[in-house]
Amino acid sequence: MTRNERIKKIIQKLKRTYPNARCALEHSTPFELLAATILSAQCTDKRVNRITPELFKKYPTVESFASADITELEANVRTAGFYKMKAKNIMGAAKRVVEQFKGEVPCQMEDLIQLPGVGRKTANVILGNAFNIPGLTVDTHMIRLNNRLGLTQQKDPVKIEYDLMPLVPKKDWTLYSHLIINHGRSRCSARRPDCDHCEINRWCPSAGKV
Repeated sequence: MTRNERIKKIIQKLKRTYPNARCALEHSTPFELLAATILSAQCTDKRVNRITPELFKKYPTVESFASADITELEANVRTAGFYKMKAKNIMGAAKRVVEQFKGEVPCQMEDLIQLPGVGRKTANVILGNAFNIPGLTVDTHMIRLNNRLGLTQQKDPVKIEYDLMPLVPKKDWTLYSHLIINHGRSRCSARRPDCDHCEINRWCPSAGKV
């Protein structure tokens, strides 16, 4: 079975296993998702979702983030860790969106990665979940599982993204990311993967060997 054939089987099975797989970061606008994704670096989605309701109530628009008092913004995001840098990036991104994109988050990769705090991973989150433009979001789960599945031998997120592009059908890029992330959290953990009960172990060359 080729890697493309295995990918199709894996996606089919994971779709049935996680029928509600979606972005875990709660948001209602593209900029809210951008801010939440910046906060999620080295922080759990659950913690971010505890921070953002009050944050988005206090700063309801991209313009309000752009004109925020940086000290207050730092205090509002302190519990996400690395709060000074995250507050600086959120505010910087907001200012850039207001000044260069008339207050609208851009929907092009080349524009998104010019925003402070935004790399390809964050950009793909925005593209896939705010604009329905397919994107592969390579986080720690995607790195671990795609290596175990034998779909890449890379550790660098960008190289993994490019390895997966020809393997995963483009229409499924965003969903594939959600499915793999869900499976990484639920079954294929870093230290003790549950290979015996894994729904996709028949297509995983690492099953029982990790």
